[in-house]
Amino acid sequence: MLAIESVSRTYPGGVHALERVSIAVAAGEIVAVVGGSGCGKSTLLRLVCGLDRPSAGRVLLDGGVVTGPHEKIGIVFQEPRLLPWLTVAGNVEFGLDGRPRAERAGRAKVQLARVGLADKASAWPRQLSGGQAQRAAIARALVTRPQVLLLDEPFSALDAFTRIDLQDHLLDLWADLTPTLLLVTHDVDEAIVLADRIVVMKPRPGRVHEEIAIDLPRPRDRQSAAFDFAKRRVLCALDRSLARPGVDREAAAEAGAALWW
Repeated sequence: MLAIESVSRTYPGGVHALERVSIAVAAGEIVAVVGGSGCGKSTLLRLVCGLDRPSAGRVLLDGGVVTGPHEKIGIVFQEPRLLPWLTVAGNVEFGLDGRPRAERAGRAKVQLARVGLADKASAWPRQLSGGQAQRAAIARALVTRPQVLLLDEPFSALDAFTRIDLQDHLLDLWADLTPTLLLVTHDVDEAIVLADRIVVMKPRPGRVHEEIAIDLPRPRDRQSAAFDFAKRRVLCALDRSLARPGVDREAAAEAGAALWW
């Protein structure tokens, strides 16, 4: 289990990025974090993966405190960040440095096959499309067999068709390997497609505003009334988190519910 307990982060200069954020993520659960700019979503992932340290509070994985980069926690960034001087296979093997060469090659081969890049093992990063490069980044994160996989807006730089394809592919990988996924995204549709639960953050400093369970069977129909209602709920929570005046979003969400209940 991943537990974020009353985590705060204040940067030098007094920028208060997070304030007493607590989120518990069960083994094998997919949790998406959404919120406006300045709510500390990426800061939160950096704290969870050990790239940064909280000013207060702690991050726990199976009861142990995360104090630095952890072998059981992998991360995929918005950009693939592949090393241009290594082949695709070499990039995937990179996280296995120190293990026997045969083991590195074998595990990289398996992961490249999982993400549909078996025929690109000898290619250079510059020869990949954007979607292929992000698949390689996912393979690199999975090759260490992490218990927790963090995703920081991993598909936001891709076109809509490729983004939907990779969302579906990520769910296939999750169903096969069942890691715990913690996803940061600005895309509400993406959060609903992927997540069991959505955490809505409020900004300056970043705090948990609301948690919304997404009780929809997979695969999720993006065109269904149930999907639309879930989207209304999340958008309503986002509006409240930003303290926007005007339309009664809660009433609108309840009206939407009547369309399909």
